[in-house]
Amino acid sequence: MRLTGTVREDRPLLVVALDEEARQLGDDLPVLITGVGKVCAAVSVSALLATARPAYVVNLGTAGGLRHGLDGVHEVGTVVQHDFDDESVAAIVGQHFGGPILLGEGLVLATGDRFVAGGPVRDALAAHADLVDMEGYAVAAACVTAGVPARLVKLVSDDAGHDAGRTWVESVADHAHTLAAWAADHL
Repeated sequence: MRLTGTVREDRPLLVVALDEEARQLGDDLPVLITGVGKVCAAVSVSALLATARPAYVVNLGTAGGLRHGLDGVHEVGTVVQHDFDDESVAAIVGQHFGGPILLGEGLVLATGDRFVAGGPVRDALAAHADLVDMEGYAVAAACVTAGVPARLVKLVSDDAGHDAGRTWVESVADHAHTLAAWAADHL
């Protein structure tokens, strides 16, 4: 976890997973770099929100597209965990611990601690989600718990197919520029 800038109640906090995604963001807004995955994201955002209160949190990052032809920057309306079986857990213990988080209008994002690169996992996710990432749900859950509004903004970096890893590495510098441009235009 690394924070650049000062968190203020009248300004948003930008949250990204990796330095590569934050490189072009500039110094106008505070940026929290969490590390990869749900645990890193949840711990980092929760720790920060325990001591500081931004106006809202914007999770900027890349995501795999699960719909043919889906590209560009999108706001997420609903985020789910694709690697946590909330229904089975609820059937056993009588309580939900990881159901969908509704954020507003936008696409459905599936978050999980697995880099999706094709195959049956991708096919199953595409049946109920538009995008896939590794941090969004954790950021949203930490914000909901702390009572801080959250926005998830994802840039489609690849098609979550078998070349997703190579595609992401080859294009992350361009994606950082696109994410920074979105932040400059919308925040």
